[in-house]
Amino acid sequence: MALAPDLVIVALGDGHDRAGFTCGVESLDRYFQTQAGQDVRRRANGVFVLAGKADPARVLGYDTLCATALAQGDVPEVARKVIPRYPLVSATLIGRLAVAKDRQGQRLGATLLADALRRALASAETVGSSMIVVDALDEGAAAFYVAHGFLRLPDSMRLVLPMRTVERLMAGP
Repeated sequence: MALAPDLVIVALGDGHDRAGFTCGVESLDRYFQTQAGQDVRRRANGVFVLAGKADPARVLGYDTLCATALAQGDVPEVARKVIPRYPLVSATLIGRLAVAKDRQGQRLGATLLADALRRALASAETVGSSMIVVDALDEGAAAFYVAHGFLRLPDSMRLVLPMRTVERLMAGP
């Protein structure tokens, strides 16, 4: 998915209005308003902000990325054939993804997800990552990720997307 010409996705910076952001999910709002800056400074998470070029301080949405690992047994059978057979499988976690309440329903979540997948794929070439992992907050979020090709782990809100699948998605038709 191409980024609209009037939008930009950049790393969280001091000029972004964190206090003014609300997506309607208290835990995601609180994280962004109070913790995201510390996580960036401590290199605990990469935090990326979607903003309009006309008003770059106003945050329209954000996502976070960090390294993680999954136990081999937690990887769905369909994905196991394309990953190394180590006890722990390297992965990239999309820890949070949120869109401002007044901009929901405009495919900005899909825009943020596409950018996160591109970043994760680029990082995997340097650091190594066999898949993308998300922990959905609720069934609606899980459905969003399933609609974008993620595989749901049994009896869980955790979903995965093999990096080979991301590679194919980014290569296009």
